Amino acid sequence: MQSPIRTRVALVGAAVLGLLAVFAGPGSAQADVAADPPTDTSVGDVTGFEAASGSVFTLRAGAAEARVSFVADDTFRIELAPNGDFTDPTGSDIVLPQGSPPATRWKDRGDRYELSTAKVTLRAFKSPLRFALYKADGTQLWAETKPLSWTKDTTTQTLSRGAAEQFYGGGMQNGRGNTSHRDRTVQVSVDDNWNDGGHPNSVPFYLSTAGYGVFRNTYAPNTYVFGQPVTTSAKEQRFDAYYFAGDAKHVIGDYTQLTGKPFLPPVYGLEPGDSDCYLHNANRGERHTLDAVAVADAYKTHDMPNGWMLVNDGYGCGYENLPETSAGLQKDAMHMGLWTEDGLDKLADQVKAGQRVAKLDVAWVGDGYQHALDGCKAAYQGIEANSDARGFTWAPESWSGAQRCGVQWSGDQSGSWDYIRWQIPTYAGATLSGLAYTSGDIDGIFGGSPKTYTRDLQWKSFLPAVMTMDGWAASDKQPYQYGEPYTSINRSYLKLKESLLPYMYSYAHEATKTGVGPVRPLALEYPDDPKAATDAAKYEFLTGEDFLVAPVYRDTTVRDGIYLPQGTWIDYWSGRTYQGPTTIDGYSAPLDTLPLFVKAGAAVPMWPGIRSYQDRTASSPLAWDIYPQGRSSFQLYEDDGVTRAHRTGAFATQRADVLAPQRGPGDVTVQVGAEKGQFTGKQQARPYHLTLHTGSAPATVEVQGHRLARLDSKAAYDKAATGWFYDAGDRGGVVLVKTASLRTDRAFEVRLKDTSAVGGRAPGAAVTLAAPTGQELAAGAPGKVAVDVTAGSADATGVRVSLAAPAGWTVTPSAALDRIPAGTTRRVEVGVTPAKDAAPGESTLTANSTYGGGSSQQRIAVSVMPAPPSGDTWASDMVWLTSANGYGPPERDRSNGESGAADGHPLTLAGTGYAKGIGAHADSDIEVYTGGRCTAFTADVGIDDEINGYGEVAFSVEADGKVLWTSPKVTGASATVPVNVALGGARHVHLKVTDTNNAKSGDHGDWAGAKFSCA
Repeated sequence: MQSPIRTRVALVGAAVLGLLAVFAGPGSAQADVAADPPTDTSVGDVTGFEAASGSVFTLRAGAAEARVSFVADDTFRIELAPNGDFTDPTGSDIVLPQGSPPATRWKDRGDRYELSTAKVTLRAFKSPLRFALYKADGTQLWAETKPLSWTKDTTTQTLSRGAAEQFYGGGMQNGRGNTSHRDRTVQVSVDDNWNDGGHPNSVPFYLSTAGYGVFRNTYAPNTYVFGQPVTTSAKEQRFDAYYFAGDAKHVIGDYTQLTGKPFLPPVYGLEPGDSDCYLHNANRGERHTLDAVAVADAYKTHDMPNGWMLVNDGYGCGYENLPETSAGLQKDAMHMGLWTEDGLDKLADQVKAGQRVAKLDVAWVGDGYQHALDGCKAAYQGIEANSDARGFTWAPESWSGAQRCGVQWSGDQSGSWDYIRWQIPTYAGATLSGLAYTSGDIDGIFGGSPKTYTRDLQWKSFLPAVMTMDGWAASDKQPYQYGEPYTSINRSYLKLKESLLPYMYSYAHEATKTGVGPVRPLALEYPDDPKAATDAAKYEFLTGEDFLVAPVYRDTTVRDGIYLPQGTWIDYWSGRTYQGPTTIDGYSAPLDTLPLFVKAGAAVPMWPGIRSYQDRTASSPLAWDIYPQGRSSFQLYEDDGVTRAHRTGAFATQRADVLAPQRGPGDVTVQVGAEKGQFTGKQQARPYHLTLHTGSAPATVEVQGHRLARLDSKAAYDKAATGWFYDAGDRGGVVLVKTASLRTDRAFEVRLKDTSAVGGRAPGAAVTLAAPTGQELAAGAPGKVAVDVTAGSADATGVRVSLAAPAGWTVTPSAALDRIPAGTTRRVEVGVTPAKDAAPGESTLTANSTYGGGSSQQRIAVSVMPAPPSGDTWASDMVWLTSANGYGPPERDRSNGESGAADGHPLTLAGTGYAKGIGAHADSDIEVYTGGRCTAFTADVGIDDEINGYGEVAFSVEADGKVLWTSPKVTGASATVPVNVALGGARHVHLKVTDTNNAKSGDHGDWAGAKFSCA
């Protein structure tokens, strides 16, 4: 079997070859030279100087010429023409027109010229010509350790490196980028590698913590070596770079001022998307474009947000009935998109038929560089030229400037735990190159599993743009396909993403002003934190300034190594507070729990209870989720969300200011300002719902000086039009407030008297809950679940612990504990009986405790186990607790076959057939429960004969966390390997097949005749 990714690339080869003849590639960026120098040549001594205008300076060094052009007080350009002939292959493609140049001055200092603005001075040393940049106060930002140099096809700049200097950028660098590039080599080019280590959507830009950034104005591939010294090269015999001075955010702002600020997506572009081929789908059978409407209906039936759908796939899958399809999707509050197939010549008609999203794939962007940028701009402009909508594109390859016209997509990938792991740093890292919207498919296009899909969807709900891709995997990947508990978990995170649209949209608007996208590495917001640049923060990121997301990227219910920087952080689910900087190990993360933290002081605007932005009405409430600490604020941005009217001033802003104690008791005041601005559809009045995480009940709540009624239950609060309620059992204690409908053009104030900052009146006194990992229960059988209760800085008295369990389970709360001394832990056991029909696998319970003056809660994971074997058992007849597989599902009593279920053949190794066994594909992991009743596992293993001699894998048997047996490398030509492993009473056994040569094509590993010997 050929690799699915390789197959896909082959489909577009002809199209790409045809396009190469039309569009200029990287080679066109090379300047003409009189003769190719045989070796590296450097700029010599300065032989002439000219101040041609107020902001442009020319320096000659023999035949070579250098030109310095100031763009702004902190932005300038250096060009070098080895033969004195300046060229610019990018023309006006990337760099946008700028304002008037700044006032400059120059001085001859004898050994150097100094070229200065009010903010920076560029020194041009004469012998030989070398450059160094200084701030106005004399601080050095960078200095060349040797002159600019060139070969026949490369130009290089060499800079000194500071002792603690860190580097970021290069665009989308898969698997890295949110931590420092120091001592690493970064390739900036098109490599068609969409996996870990690839660099799609590269950007020839980097920034330094020394206070500067550099953009190479070119279409040529770049290589940046951030060693000592730093060497940055481009594959062309011309040098052209812009320099920016300032901290990281300032530099990103200057770079995007030069090359274009990120576009503002339509609001539906921040909702999830879905993509599939509907016309003559080779993987799904005969279908038609209008069948997409039934999928849209299913999203609505399952109460799941989805803002847009791509209804073809650009690889031989066309379309029909576009206007009817668009109308059908719009009834479900979705917009229609299309992949490009062989160009954009039909775009105008497609947009008029309802297309609002354009996905530019390999068939169109081809070799990237200028071609990709042209495609992005043309598709974006085509949508706008033929509708009143905003341009909205997705692309797998792009270049500098593409941030102003589209989402950068990381390409075709296969869902797995490793896929989740390396994608986490990818998108936050890209923000440091001015790419505000980067994303990948939920659980990839190929492979995947219900569990990896759910884990991947959780954290990608905190990316601005995301979609799920169907049609290429063994089965469709819509978030409702996997059944329970996955469907409910997926729904909850998609609905959370939807409710956070006002927060995300406000940050999207901010990106149009600052160039800084919503998803951010810790190093951007905490530049003085030495851990933020290191692997301590690699697998987490910030969404805006307020949410810290630490995804689970292994098959586990515990997340270790969560780094929280300076400040107070609140667990989004439990309300537990942490004081940073600190590292959390052992964080309880059942399948339904994304480790998610909110920074104290946050005021988060939300749209509660919606499936689509179109569910909003003129009377819908605006919610504020507030974590009061000190002084803080948030400015909400609103417009019509769809048209381009905001570009001419049709938008509004509303600011919320929060005043609270820094810690402990006091009043909390929320001042919501008058909304400024107008747009079509703007709410003239609306009710406000506030959630304030105080950990203590206020004495009174006032709105504009008038007391609100205190309600006596959550049910009463839910029914009431106005009022407030203190929910002691919700996330450590929250105050819920509803106002009447208030005019948006008038300010108002909500005051909570005699309450506290987040963390309660006595910070640190709260009880915390935890639970041992690996707790197991049997369906229908009484059992015990242990919960560890730890008192905070004060004794906890009258402690009661119970568990919230799924429907059909029964729980017997533990006896009350009179007292737990401060700082000590007591373990309690709660009686739990799962339902008789409880499905084997993980379940989430919520531990709740009440105690004198407070409450705590914590989600914990327990596992329901199937009945263990009572005699010898075939592995293919057992319940599989997990069944990850590299391509398609693993098969019972068949070979792996292709991507579909039950499409394998009789298991055959070296000509011998087997009636029983498992057909897998690397990387594969199948877990079974033996319950300590099995003594041995036997099988014959090898690569199935259906592969015809290729492939390379290793097999292993693991039990209770220990590797019991590993095979040598096995190829399609190897002899069958017998397996006989003593299990020693193990409870959990994993059968793994692992790729050993990084080429998974043909890795069809069979566990033939796999049997457990059990008593």
